Amino acid sequence: MRIVIQRVNKAQVAVDNEIKGAIGKGLMVLVGVEDGDTPADAEWLAAKTVGLRIFNDEEGVMNLSLLQAGGEILAVSQFTLTASTRKGNRPSYIRAARHDVAIPLYDLYCNLLENLTGRPTRRGVFGADMEVTLTNDGPVTIIIDSRLRE
Repeated sequence: MRIVIQRVNKAQVAVDNEIKGAIGKGLMVLVGVEDGDTPADAEWLAAKTVGLRIFNDEEGVMNLSLLQAGGEILAVSQFTLTASTRKGNRPSYIRAARHDVAIPLYDLYCNLLENLTGRPTRRGVFGADMEVTLTNDGPVTIIIDSRLRE
């Protein structure tokens, strides 16, 4: 699984001009599921997401986790995170997991975030054409791949 985490002041996702999820201060997370990903990947990523110390403390140093900062999470599925651009200029999405694998892993990741934070994780609509808007804070943007475990 690959995720892109952005620290935001606010974010929302809409489908057909209807807002499906919105947050204030917190994390906007784009989630890509690849063939071969497992529940262990979702578990590792959820713990990493919640534990990242990327919020400023009282001295302006990125030293606080989402929990410590009291932030919210908006998680949006995005199969394009699995893109390979090795050949030519048209990305290949052959590594993207099929819906029957990707949806349960995306849902598991979101549910784990809820369990870890004790708060609802706002979500996009899997497979829909979504419009995501956000106000990036910093900007702080971090890419994490569960296969690399960095």
